[in-house]
Amino acid sequence: MHRILTWALPALLIFFGTPVFVSVKKAIHLKILEPPVHVSSGLSKCAALREKVAYTETFHDRTHSDRFAAGAKSVLIKRARIWTGDKNGTEIMRGDILLENGIIRRVGRSLDASLDVDASSLTVLDVDDAWVTPGLVDIQSHRGILPTPTLKTVLEDHPLDEFVQPWLRIIDGLSTHDDSYLLSIAGGTTTTLVLPDSAGAIGGQGYVIKLRDTVDRSPSSMLLEPYEVRSPSKTSSTWRHIKHTCGEHPSKVYNGTRMDTMWALRQAYARARTILQKQDDYCERATSGVWYGLGEFPEELRWEALVDVLRGRAKVHVNCHRAADLENIVQLSREFQFPIAVLHHASEAYLIPSELKRAFGAPPALALFAVNSRETAEAYRASEFAPRILSANGLSVLMKASPPTSDHPEGLNGRYLLYEAQQAFFYGLPANLALASVTSRPAEALGVGHRVGYIKRGWDADLVVWDSHPLALGATPSQVFIDGVPQFYRPYTKRKHDNFKKLPKTPNFDKEASDAILYDGLPPLLPKKVTKPLVLINVTSVYSASSSTIKQQILPNHSGPQVVVVAPDGDIVCHGSHDSCSTETLLNGATVIDLEGGSISPGLISVGSPLGSNTIDFETSTSDGMSIDPLLKPVPQVIGGDFTVPQAVDGLSFGTRDAILAYRAGVTSSITAPTHEEFYSGISAHFSTGALHKMEDGAVLKEIVAIHVSIGHSSRLSISAQMAALRSLLLGPARGAAGHWFHRITEGDLPLVIEAHSADVIASLIILKRETEAETKKSIKMTIMGGTEAYVLAQELAEENIGVILVSSRPFPLYWDNRRILPGPPLTNDTSITQLLSHGVTVGVGVGRKPFVRNLRFDLAWAALETEGRISKEEALAMGSVNIQHLLGVHSEVDLVITHGGDLLELGSRVIGVISPRRKMVHLTI
Repeated sequence: MHRILTWALPALLIFFGTPVFVSVKKAIHLKILEPPVHVSSGLSKCAALREKVAYTETFHDRTHSDRFAAGAKSVLIKRARIWTGDKNGTEIMRGDILLENGIIRRVGRSLDASLDVDASSLTVLDVDDAWVTPGLVDIQSHRGILPTPTLKTVLEDHPLDEFVQPWLRIIDGLSTHDDSYLLSIAGGTTTTLVLPDSAGAIGGQGYVIKLRDTVDRSPSSMLLEPYEVRSPSKTSSTWRHIKHTCGEHPSKVYNGTRMDTMWALRQAYARARTILQKQDDYCERATSGVWYGLGEFPEELRWEALVDVLRGRAKVHVNCHRAADLENIVQLSREFQFPIAVLHHASEAYLIPSELKRAFGAPPALALFAVNSRETAEAYRASEFAPRILSANGLSVLMKASPPTSDHPEGLNGRYLLYEAQQAFFYGLPANLALASVTSRPAEALGVGHRVGYIKRGWDADLVVWDSHPLALGATPSQVFIDGVPQFYRPYTKRKHDNFKKLPKTPNFDKEASDAILYDGLPPLLPKKVTKPLVLINVTSVYSASSSTIKQQILPNHSGPQVVVVAPDGDIVCHGSHDSCSTETLLNGATVIDLEGGSISPGLISVGSPLGSNTIDFETSTSDGMSIDPLLKPVPQVIGGDFTVPQAVDGLSFGTRDAILAYRAGVTSSITAPTHEEFYSGISAHFSTGALHKMEDGAVLKEIVAIHVSIGHSSRLSISAQMAALRSLLLGPARGAAGHWFHRITEGDLPLVIEAHSADVIASLIILKRETEAETKKSIKMTIMGGTEAYVLAQELAEENIGVILVSSRPFPLYWDNRRILPGPPLTNDTSITQLLSHGVTVGVGVGRKPFVRNLRFDLAWAALETEGRISKEEALAMGSVNIQHLLGVHSEVDLVITHGGDLLELGSRVIGVISPRRKMVHLTI
């Protein structure tokens, strides 16, 4: 009968027409037909399609976490100052927290009086009014797929087979052995979303993981929601995450255009929408019992993740910068009816908040860097005021670690995610939203706000106990709990002074934030030249620089605020008490500025970055370009052949935005070497960051500073070959310009700066210095730049009088050459700086990337803060100024920096001017 109807029904349709066929179908309802053998599976899949991602109403009544570590003791945290994350981040309470079975069981006052926990299985931690927050949530990283130290054979983040690859899953390439996991925990990060890189328009699927070690030691055991890896037909209560990219990055990788990228995205979603419609048609027929011609459930494994996006079961993360690209993505979401979870980087988002609100469903969250910008043309208009502007427009802001921080491991490192929130707070993001930007807000954006991001009953027991207010510069975990498991057996962290418990004050940047919008992201930055005497009152500290030290000047018998009078040519006319500096002659026609507890400090010196050698890092038309390395290919004879030595002074760019921003932040000069790829760099130059062109008086402070080379495993040549080349240049026959300049090195009147990180390489350099001096009978001036592992040889460096310029002062084991770091608290008591200084090594602090030069003062402050008083403010300032001068033979008169509301090393202060005797001027930056 089944076979007869299979043949007869189509014939009825042809003979009688559709109405008759439909009537016949309704009459018999095809009950005579037997269901296809595969319909049961199809109906299950149809039922799965109707399910939405959600957690049950009773979720927070659970007694055990699904990530509970068997054998873990319960923990009672007593006398805590708790930032719960609730009430938009404004709820702060004092009390106790009970962690049990991997969850937060109770939050309240005096819990120990009513506990029903076995005392033998309970650990009591009295934190004495310390701040406790939820574990930090990193909204984007490449941990585990770009594991550190980076090795070329294990990179999993950058597949290049196709432009659109939604079928790829990072869980299939996640490494459980990544040095960044523990380092990130040491910064308070407990949860992160791991996403593919930005090579293609769709890079694949990401996963939310926790960073603690597990007994299973498997990638799936790291997942926030255990065993969330699923097939298309498997129901899951967890969100999927998928990475999209637009703009220049995918275009460059695949040699296309923005139009290609958007077409690829539209084409992919059109394909997914077709599959979705076929599935819906199938389910409508199957659930109605219409078996004829039903076929199997329509699905394509390659596209099922995008189908989940259209069904509202996947979170879309998009890397975009420009306003045009952001609008394109918003339009895509409206065309295909899917919400955007997070826009990452989003450099120009603050310029178009209204457009972002037009996205389908709800406005996306914005994941931003604090100051990282201008490495590409797309990011040229990025603003440090974007977080406050977007928040003021009602949009959710998430701070992400700057490469190597969240875009780990290519910039800052993910250990300092909280530092991004601190900087956003510094530039005006309200405190409650700054903390929320790395806790509750990213948790909500990831769809896991019911588990992490808050301190509430029933949430996962992921907490951080801080040694100071979490928005205070240098805040460091005293202990971190993940799933209730303490992560440090013996944390090397001590409580800071009670002053650090308070919310730090911050400067007022209202005008600057307004100007960022008014000038479409490029507000004027040039300081104003003072043309009449300047009187600074309520000055609480004045630091003066000698050839080798910095000292705070203290007036005899006077501990109150001081007065400083400055002439328009940069000379300090008077410094003393109010009475002694208030004569009518001095104050006649003067501009008076109340510093409200401000300070005067020596200007800082940038070293280690390409500041002044380019404007936009990855735009060849805006840079001096790369030096030709004679070890890799012949140098044309017209340049001087293989023994020429390029000089940075010839290719300097003045008045760049990064240079002026550095100047406005107290970094008044820079020592910059020619940009190079491997061994050979050239001769560095010392120039003023506040000068607008080379011919300006005082713009170039020293044309010839030092010769720079690099030795490390990143070169295509062996270490042995690089050392042989350096030995030949120092001891071989003098040839060309190189012979002239290296002869000056061996004569002891020109410093040799060698970028090296590995202790093994540094040891070889120490031996080479001894060998050279034994042969020439003269001392040479050698300085190690980078120096991550230099602390291992602190005694030997001191004996050979070799100084170290650390780039950066907070190390990260990015490459094999610098894997043996000394990370500092809470992992180690000492830092590289304290180890080197304790042996008498002269230490400088450099910055490797241009956007972060403006933060040099915070780097110096952090270096002092994490040593618990072993480094004074004077010593910290010296590492960014006179120590650099000493190591590189630069002895020009230092500029002085005027700060309002505190000294140069305090988060609450603001640089408002520069006093420059060497350039015979005074600048105001307000």
